[in-house]
Order: sequence, then C-alpha cells, then structure tokens
Amino acid sequence: MSEPITIDIWSDIACPWCYIGKRNLEAGLAAVASDEDAPKVDITFHSFELSPDTPVDFDGDEIDFLAGHKGMPREQVAQMLDNVTNVARNAGLEYRFDLLKHTNTVKAHELLHHAKAQGLQHEMEERLMSAYFTEGKHVGRIDDLVELAAEVGMDADATRDALNNDRYLPAVRQDQAQARAYGIQGVPFFVVDGQYGISGAQPPEAFTNVLRDLWAKRGESEESPAAV
Repeated sequence: MSEPITIDIWSDIACPWCYIGKRNLEAGLAAVASDEDAPKVDITFHSFELSPDTPVDFDGDEIDFLAGHKGMPREQVAQMLDNVTNVARNAGLEYRFDLLKHTNTVKAHELLHHAKAQGLQHEMEERLMSAYFTEGKHVGRIDDLVELAAEVGMDADATRDALNNDRYLPAVRQDQAQARAYGIQGVPFFVVDGQYGISGAQPPEAFTNVLRDLWAKRGESEESPAAV
C-alpha cells in the first residue's frame, strides 16, 4: 500500500488567490479520484500572514486598504479586484469585496491549528475563507472566530480558551519560519511530497499532472526488486 502524497499549503485567510488555489486543487483532486489507481493525498494547511501589521479593526474597505498598503491608485485597485472577482467566479466562488472586512489574520491562523488538533482543519479553512470573501464576516476577533468554529463542530469554550491564551501562536510562528526556510515569499504555495513547489493559483491540470506523475513513480518503485 503506497503512502499518501503529502501536499503542504502555505496560505492566508485574507489572500484571494489562496481560496481560488484551494478550489483549483480540489478540482484537480476530483479529476484524479476517478482514476483506476487514484492517488492517495494528505493535505495540511500552514500559516502565512500577508499583512501582519494590519489592525484587527481596519477603518475602511478593501480598496482603501490596498491603495494605502500598495500605494496604487484607487481606480487601479478597483480594476484589480474586478479581475480577481472574475477569476474567482470561474472557480465557482462569488467574492464580495464590497462586504469584506479587512483584518489581522493571526488569530484565524491560531484557530486553524486548534482545528487541526481536533481533526477539523479542512472544514475550518473552508469556513473561514467563505466567511471572509463571500459573506462579509469578521475573521479577526475572537468572538467571531469562536462562532465560526462552533459552526464546524468545535467546542466554543475550548476554542475561546485556546485563542485567549495564544496556545497555538508558536505553531503559527513555526509555519512562518518554515516558509522562510523554503524561500516562500508569496501565497498560495504548495509543497508536494516535500520536494516539488507549486506557486500561485495554478489551474486544476497543474495538480492532476503532478499527482499522477508522482503516483505512477511510486507504483514503479514498489514493483522494482528491493535492494539487498
């Protein structure tokens, strides 16, 4: 029985391309799931903060933030957001930048590590990204995060305690240190089997090709005679 292919994903809740990349990966996985010898895959999300200096309660909309953060004209930012919205729609996502509440995401990353300990990291990642990009919900305050955690089946009191006490902040920092060690400067970034890097929101085919190739090589190595 072959070991699963590992996919480690560095992303940020507030990264629009990360949600698109997540959807494209899921589409790629769905495509290989029907293969006669479908690859087994183990996915782990890791923390990356695009704007760690962002306040929890930012006074302004997404255009205000990006215009100030990147020094771009507001008209150019608006065009950029329209483009991202169209790309997201093609991936099956309805972005609502008009509702989006820009915030600091470190607590959301702590929550993802807490969810991982409960075996609910994938559910929590999806809930956070949906809340942020499509529902206009706040994902930076503990009260709001506890509510979202409860929606995916996590204990509210235990979650609040973990977030109030920064229990998983060291795990967030460890992810960020690993990203620096890999030389990751932008997200999403996918590390496949600890050896292949895929940068950006690549189309589903990019993932299907890598997975099928790796899985085939795994099968070949298992069929070859063992070294004595």
